[in-house]
Amino acid sequence: MNSFRRLLPSATSLVVFEAAGRHENFTRAAEELGMSQAAVSYAVRGLEEQLGAPLFHRVHRAVELTDVGERFHADVSAGLARIQKSAEDIRAKGREVNVTLAASTAFASMWMLPRLPRLRQDLPEVDLRIQTSVRELDLEEESIPLAVRGGGDPVDWPRYHTALLAPEVINAVASPAFVEAHGMPRTPADLARHRLIWLEEPVRKACDWPEWFASAGVSYTSQSKGLVINDYVLVIQAVLAGEGIALGWQHLTGRQTRSGALVPVGGHVLETGQAFYIVWPRSRELNAHAARVRDWLLAEGQRDREASVS
Repeated sequence: MNSFRRLLPSATSLVVFEAAGRHENFTRAAEELGMSQAAVSYAVRGLEEQLGAPLFHRVHRAVELTDVGERFHADVSAGLARIQKSAEDIRAKGREVNVTLAASTAFASMWMLPRLPRLRQDLPEVDLRIQTSVRELDLEEESIPLAVRGGGDPVDWPRYHTALLAPEVINAVASPAFVEAHGMPRTPADLARHRLIWLEEPVRKACDWPEWFASAGVSYTSQSKGLVINDYVLVIQAVLAGEGIALGWQHLTGRQTRSGALVPVGGHVLETGQAFYIVWPRSRELNAHAARVRDWLLAEGQRDREASVS
């Protein structure tokens, strides 16, 4: 870089040269740049002296690029265009107030939506867009800055930065009306005698009842699954309607449990050792608004974890 500065000490001369070569007219270049024609001529002459070669043929009332000038102009034009594009991208990134968060429908509905009033209060300048999908979107391909992902080890996502949002903790939940009508199941074995609601994930692998019972040391086999639903939001709506007992992911059902809308039953909690993370691409920097949304989400996750142990 020092040798470049010795060769071309003034970047302004490159801007002047690009305009003069594009117009092949010093007067029109001066009008575009808000300079005098004499200043344009002086800058070009200085650049030629620095390079040791003529860049223009000067004819009566006109100029035209020399062969050397044409080659140099092509390189300068391409370089300045790239710099301009990069600067425009940075400026647009800094101004962008829309932040997209990719997440499952369950997370969007049960975790995010109840918190939107606080998000608007805490980050009034940010417009949050929530994009739900049954599959995990490629954030780089989709140009999405943030996502919520569940998994066991962040090294499974080498292209992303990760930050812990919530550990995966699963208990069984029922509605107060169900418990009143059928009694309180106090052990996992008690649960096996009740009507269970099953989540059948179409894409993502999720803990199921046999896995949950096994973690409690109970062998569970069922002749019939009864009610099977492939959408977790509908699973919880069925629980609230008194249709049976379902597995409750605590980061999603914690609010309803604390409010009394859901009741923990069965006396067993499964900590899977996996977790849910906020992820963002390593390939690009988050803009200021996306970084604030990320930090806000992580603070909310910390608030939830503290509430769960208090």
